Amino acid sequence: MAQFNYKAVDANGKAKKGTIDAADREKAMDKLKSEGLSVTEMKDAGESTGKGISIGKKKVKSRDLSILCKQMVSILNAGVTVITALEMLSEQMDNKTLKNALVEAKIYVEKGGTFSDAMRLNPSVFPPIMINMVAAGEASGSMETSFARLSTHFEKDDALKGKIKGALTYPIIVMIVAVLVIVVVMIAVIPSFVDMFADMGTQLPWATRLMMAGSNFILTKWYLLVVIIAAIVFGVKMFKATPTGQLLSAKIAINAPIFKDLVIKSNASRFARTLSTLMAAGIPMLDAIEQVAKMMDNKIFRDGLMDTKAQVAKGLPLSKPLKDMGVFPTMLVQMVKIGEETGNIEDMMDKVADLYEREVDLATESLTQAMEPLTMVLMAGIVGLIVAAVYGPILSMYEGIDNM
Repeated sequence: MAQFNYKAVDANGKAKKGTIDAADREKAMDKLKSEGLSVTEMKDAGESTGKGISIGKKKVKSRDLSILCKQMVSILNAGVTVITALEMLSEQMDNKTLKNALVEAKIYVEKGGTFSDAMRLNPSVFPPIMINMVAAGEASGSMETSFARLSTHFEKDDALKGKIKGALTYPIIVMIVAVLVIVVVMIAVIPSFVDMFADMGTQLPWATRLMMAGSNFILTKWYLLVVIIAAIVFGVKMFKATPTGQLLSAKIAINAPIFKDLVIKSNASRFARTLSTLMAAGIPMLDAIEQVAKMMDNKIFRDGLMDTKAQVAKGLPLSKPLKDMGVFPTMLVQMVKIGEETGNIEDMMDKVADLYEREVDLATESLTQAMEPLTMVLMAGIVGLIVAAVYGPILSMYEGIDNM
């Protein structure tokens, strides 16, 4: 018997969570349904709560899900049943993780379950927004519409992530090149000058002494360097997995002068796009806000939106707690307020998402332009240090000879 942690809603709409023993996820799902519970999330009791797919599985990207949803739209519009659609898609799917999840979903649906419940068996593959949108489509008899909206959502989400990665690629490459240059100089250049510097018998400049010490450490204690780097990487990763680490990372991201604009606008775009998609599918606002919160990578936005949900549940308009969060742009809050007054928040959020997607483009360009001079200064500093370390003592020696 295995243990599974679950979250569910009873017939009265009351949220419940707990742990259940069952032979597998499918049996656990059936047992909870027999008790009158509608499962919203299920995980192995020992499964990590972190994001991403567990080690050994190929991660399912937004692009993969967008393609899947597009194909589902085409197949369902042709009058094909869900079971046949799942069989067709699983046979042609390249991503093994997604392929296996579709096979498992097909088996579950063949036994009389719904596709949305089948997706809940693999929460690490199918995100909550997809599960809830499909469930809404099943209830309204418009699964094609749900998949069409999901396709657009995942496509735009993938484009947003691509823009952010593109903005960070250049500085990361420059940093890697800078580190490689330093390592090559330490290993190949400095050792050839060590004997000459020793024969000079004079006090060497601090830059030269620093480079010589670094070269000696890399050549003789390289294994310690590997251990230190691995320990730092592991330590940082573990710290970022803690609530304190997530909060610190979030604060740095939204306060760093260079990255602040991009982080805030990209989160604003994701919030608006996801909320619009969910509400357009008929998902209640409180549930939609919760699902949006779960999609946020930044802890400040995530926690703030969960608090927003609680405030809206008490009767406050959405714009009020969003404003109180203090991280969303004023324009977004104002447009939410207009949407509330006109009774058309979904369309307004769609317009906001389009607006901030364009703003993300501008923020990406600004970040790239800002990073270029900084990286040039960094490279110039490294080259200057190397020149001072290697040629400083040589020039001093020649000056001493000229003064004799």
